This record gives sequence, C-alpha cells and structure tokens, in this order.
Amino acid sequence: MHIIDKIISNFKNNNTLYIGEKITISQHMIQTAMNAEKTKSSKNLICSCLLHDYGHFIVEDPNVLVRKKLDGKHEDIGYEYLKKFFKKEVVEPIKYHVLAKRYLARNKKYFNFLSDASKTSLKLQGGLLNKKESKDFEKKNYFQNAIKLRKFDEAAKKTGIEVKSIDKYRNLLISKLL
Repeated sequence: MHIIDKIISNFKNNNTLYIGEKITISQHMIQTAMNAEKTKSSKNLICSCLLHDYGHFIVEDPNVLVRKKLDGKHEDIGYEYLKKFFKKEVVEPIKYHVLAKRYLARNKKYFNFLSDASKTSLKLQGGLLNKKESKDFEKKNYFQNAIKLRKFDEAAKKTGIEVKSIDKYRNLLISKLL
C-alpha cells in the first residue's frame, strides 16, 4: 500500500477518541490543519498540522499510557516514521510540537487555555521548560512553525463542528513527499 493510501486509511479507520477529549484523533488533526488554513499558513505547515499527532496511530494504546502516567513520545514516534516519506519542512515542526507546548505553557495565560487533558499530558511530557531549555529551543530551525503548530493544535479540540474529509488533503500530502 502506498504511504498516502495508508495515511488516509488510518485517518478513516481510527475512531479512537483523542486522549481526554470528546473528538477523535483524526478529527483533531484535521481541525488543526483547518486552523492553519484559516490563517493562510504555508502548505508545509498545513501538512505538519495534519500529521502532527500521527504517532498516536502508531503507539499501541495512548489511553493506557496516560493511565499508567507514562509519556508515549508520540511526537518522536510520528517524526521517525514520517521523516522517511515527507520533506523536512513538514516533519521538523511535528518533532518539536510537544516542546512548543512546554515552552508556551510557561506563560500563565497560555497554560490556563490548555484543556485538562493537555495539562495532564504536559506533566507527563516533562512539564514547563526551564530558561536554558527555552533558549535552546528558540535556536531550533523550525521553532516558529512548531510554535504555530502548537497554537493551532490547542485550538483544535472543538465538538460539533464539521471537519473536512481526509480525502480533501490527498493532493497536499502527495505534494510534500520526498
């Protein structure tokens, strides 16, 4: 099966609720991409947003990890898998989107905006970045896009809204392959 067909199949066939939220992982990722589209973001960033939590499709059972108070490192799993197929400009923000949450959550207003599930996962993912970690993160090549992705991510947990079909993103996905 071609990678694009596999990705689309995973989106269509995974009805697992996004950890602690009332929408599926697929709906969440599509909402994240839709948020990026609304701001006329680059095609690379839209694709990053669409695939940012793909690691959750690969992890055995993300809910079990949360119950056991373990971090499944979905960002690393997704990055390692997707980098074999997609351009660096797409996968690098995916690699850093959890780091971006840990960075942004240092701001009290942003922290208070986080859903309860995001606050729980923040603890599992290492909590807030310290000053040195923050400075190091700011130097990363894809820092800005990781920050944007994270903001789109947190705003993509709405119920009762119509999300696009994953099929609408087929051409975008194809265009970002290596």
